Amino acid sequence: MCEILGACYDKECYLNNYLKLFYKHSGNHPHGWGLALTDGNEVSIEKEPLRAEKSHYLKERLSQPIYAKTALAHIRYATIGNVDYKNCHPYSKKDNSSRRWTLIHNGTIFDYQPLNKFLKLQKGETDSERILLYIIEQINNLQSETGKPLNGQERFFLLDSIISDMAKGNKLNLLIYDGEYIYAHTNYKDSLHYLESENGIIFSTLPLSNENWQKLTFTTLLAYKGGKLAFKGTNHNNEYIDNEESLRFLYQIFSDL
Repeated sequence: MCEILGACYDKECYLNNYLKLFYKHSGNHPHGWGLALTDGNEVSIEKEPLRAEKSHYLKERLSQPIYAKTALAHIRYATIGNVDYKNCHPYSKKDNSSRRWTLIHNGTIFDYQPLNKFLKLQKGETDSERILLYIIEQINNLQSETGKPLNGQERFFLLDSIISDMAKGNKLNLLIYDGEYIYAHTNYKDSLHYLESENGIIFSTLPLSNENWQKLTFTTLLAYKGGKLAFKGTNHNNEYIDNEESLRFLYQIFSDL
């Protein structure tokens, strides 16, 4: 299982301390690291297919101050897709209105037929990349139907519907940024936490300090803007619970890497 981190603040904040603590977990997630720093609708992505703690580049990067209003970070434990640059998170792509979407995922899609068409279209091999491609497709389809770019509420309602359906039988811990909102979702118990401060909120798979970290609202999509909750979706109740069949699936996939 991978780990994810996301920051959403109302002003640029110093991120090095939390990033250093987060990347220290890479001993159990040795197959890649990634970092996305945003600037409005644009994003700068840095990633490598190796253990974060062994990356000379990342060590140098974290030795310099990193400030951002919104950021996403990922450390990978490969389940679907080889250990390769193209399979490292974050993933990012613009929709037809030029809005950029950036995604990190902690989990596994065991069965969701709408993603299968992207097996031949994606650049890498991961189910996570297919999730982003599917979301972009659905955004584009709805924008074509309405004849205009979707506003924030319309984007949220669409994602709420997509994720509620996709969560059935699948492990779906996600952080997604669309240039305006950061969307957070978990359906695997005790696997996504948050810490609020006067400047906003930070999300992490595991608490990163002795501060007042809380468990994120379960099986419900949330959207934040400027560090504040903007939208809350429906509780779809599609909790993912490990079972023998899914564990066999993961074992077979991992043995082929």
